[in-house]
Amino acid sequence: MASILSHAFVSFAAGKSVTFLSNRRKALVAGAICAIVPDFDAIGYWLGVPYRSMFGHRGFTHSFFFAALLATAVLALAFRKDAKGAKEYVFLWTYLFVATALHPIADAMTNGGLGVAFFAPFSAHRYFFPFRPIEVCSIGFSDLVNGNGAAIFANEFKWLWLPSLAVMGLSLLVRRRG
Repeated sequence: MASILSHAFVSFAAGKSVTFLSNRRKALVAGAICAIVPDFDAIGYWLGVPYRSMFGHRGFTHSFFFAALLATAVLALAFRKDAKGAKEYVFLWTYLFVATALHPIADAMTNGGLGVAFFAPFSAHRYFFPFRPIEVCSIGFSDLVNGNGAAIFANEFKWLWLPSLAVMGLSLLVRRRG
């Protein structure tokens, strides 16, 4: 997996790239949290859930179906009173869905693990993208505090942070010119 910090940043950058959010700060925080939630499945390791299980790491919580469920739940619980009409509800839901879905997409570009169950619970098949430049980070924090931490962050900076910063920069230029 990519580190949770990188998952949160990618979703934050996606949110900063759009202008339709009326409660922008709350939406960005919710999007960053949505980006981290899929890795809550790591608790299964300590509970004895097999990795290959639908509820193992990179299983159900890494699916697009889960992203839709989480976006719906967060919208209903946290933004009931914030959205100004149906159009903003759709925008907020879409952002929260994308913020969550970017997590398994990034994980499918890592060089480790068993792949991502994008279509769970309808299919248990796990996928990787053909292009897998992101160094896998362990589920615990051991890789981040031992000698591998700097290399992992440098790799994530190159493949996740720089493209996210570029998207934010381009969107800012477009808004200023538009």
